[in-house]
Amino acid sequence: MSSDNNSGNGFLIGLIAGSALGAIVGLLYAPKSGKELRDDIRAKSNEFLDDADKYIHDAKVKAKDLINEGKKKSEELIVDAKSKSEELLKEAQKIFDEAKSKTSKTVSEKKESLEAEGTRLKSAVKAGVEAYKETKKS
Repeated sequence: MSSDNNSGNGFLIGLIAGSALGAIVGLLYAPKSGKELRDDIRAKSNEFLDDADKYIHDAKVKAKDLINEGKKKSEELIVDAKSKSEELLKEAQKIFDEAKSKTSKTVSEKKESLEAEGTRLKSAVKAGVEAYKETKKS
């Protein structure tokens, strides 16, 4: 895009310079008096200066518009990125909470299961000891 803009600028400058040169050559070959020729050259140079000023003004306006558009787009991108990062953080927190809940539930279930097994094992050992004592007494 920059290359197209530069070639367009070069073309426009070449067009203005070529027009000025053509006008000067045309005026020099025209059958007029020196005073008329100088007046015509002065008028044409003023006309070309006005055209150049207009071109520069238009270029400044376009540059300002492009800068403002770039700022606006960058601000939109920043807002969008912040929004998406907040959504990702919320989603990550949700996944973490779910994992924590499932882990706590699993640990709790396993703890209860181990306690029940421990109680059953204690009862079995106690019954074995009592059976041994009974057998020893008889």
